[in-house]
Amino acid sequence: MRNSPVTRHPDLLVGFETSDDAAVFVEPGGTALVQTVDFFTPVVDDPYDWGRIAAANALSDVYAMGGTPLTALQLVGWPRDTLPFDLLEEVIAGGAAVLELAGCTLVGGHSIDDPEPKYGFAITGIVEPDRLVTNSGSQPGDVLVLTKPLGTGIIATAIKNGRVDPGVERRAIEVMAALNEGAARAMTSVGVNAATDVTGFGLLGHLHEMVSAAEVGAEVHAASVPLIEGVLDLATQGILPGGSIRNMSAVIDHVDFGDVGSPLRDVLADAQTSGGLLISVHPDRLDFLLAALEAERTEAAAVIGSIVAGAGIRLLS
Repeated sequence: MRNSPVTRHPDLLVGFETSDDAAVFVEPGGTALVQTVDFFTPVVDDPYDWGRIAAANALSDVYAMGGTPLTALQLVGWPRDTLPFDLLEEVIAGGAAVLELAGCTLVGGHSIDDPEPKYGFAITGIVEPDRLVTNSGSQPGDVLVLTKPLGTGIIATAIKNGRVDPGVERRAIEVMAALNEGAARAMTSVGVNAATDVTGFGLLGHLHEMVSAAEVGAEVHAASVPLIEGVLDLATQGILPGGSIRNMSAVIDHVDFGDVGSPLRDVLADAQTSGGLLISVHPDRLDFLLAALEAERTEAAAVIGSIVAGAGIRLLS
């Protein structure tokens, strides 16, 4: 949407010009609506798990803004002449299970005949404007915290090629299907300066969006970034999705990689599905945030770097 005209309205708090996770629009009563949409082709073999992951992924954008999801519209593309509807029923059951877990009501949707299966949701949530978290509020001195390990894009590619250990596959599915609800609750209870969820643009891509929006820079301690066990071995074998390769091309001019080489740098650019929240918090509130994340039992609560004055991203070994 780079060349699309920016929509302006006095009640539009967040549009698409800052590459934030969702749009935020204030209702006449003062509560703000949070709106987002996301859908994709299968990332795992099991249809029920695909549905779970698609729902968690779509809900994540609302959580990244500090919001509470309310309703969901289902989006389905299905090759009706080549895949049985029994499989689609399993996909929908998986999605519905995660929506129920999130307290989000499925209110309808739309389906089309499509040669390639696709599934996802348009989600509407709410947030109090004074509790809204955007990706543009980072300040020099902030600490960066990540709430899920990386590697789902590489592992999903390995699954498609039959080159992944079952234990690694199961762990990746658990990570992708986990809601970011607890992480959102933790960060809003503590108060943070900025956040985003790590999805298709990878950690480096989404961090670049954050620092660009705030006109600051970042340092990342590469060895402190949590990874799904086994993903470095897969990256070493050259198992990289096309999205991750494109991510690297997009950020390479904005990242000083130092002596961090492949395969770790490839994982840092890996296109994630339903990744964790990347949170920018004032150092005085860091311990409170880590304690809150631990109480919420998030997949990770890793301190991975800091916000600095300047521009761009610098990787430290």
